[in-house]
Amino acid sequence: MFQIRSAKTTDVPAISKIAAPLVDNRVLLGKEMVETYEAIQQFVVAEQDSKLLGFGALHVMWQDLAEVRTLAVDEQSKRQGIGKALLFELEARAKALGVTRVFCLTFEKEFFSANGYQVISDVPVDPATYAELVRSHDNGVAEFLDLARVKQNTLGNSRMLKHL
Repeated sequence: MFQIRSAKTTDVPAISKIAAPLVDNRVLLGKEMVETYEAIQQFVVAEQDSKLLGFGALHVMWQDLAEVRTLAVDEQSKRQGIGKALLFELEARAKALGVTRVFCLTFEKEFFSANGYQVISDVPVDPATYAELVRSHDNGVAEFLDLARVKQNTLGNSRMLKHL
């Protein structure tokens, strides 16, 4: 049986290894290793017998809004409930922080739909919040806002939202 835990800096090489084929296939955006180290506190991992099976990250964007980022499971470990367990843990952490809505940008529409996410076409924030978010230098926030500068990253993805 696998366990879900907070990621450690020593997990970064394994996270990068699991992500590599997904980055090559343009399913995930590539990240420099330094970016993963910088954001390690946002990550949770699934582990069994000291082997990393999957990972995901939660990035808070606003008072009531966070994004599930880079949720991935090792190819040999799929269809064992690992992705769902990682997603539930990220949502639990979002709730603990006071977040009431979780966003994702994904090719895995069926997976997220089965877990309560709905496709959105608009940017579900009021104009004042939009004006604040647009100041962010984070590409994930820019993707949420559907800004032109990140359109090449979002082609083919579904923008999805869940109310917790």
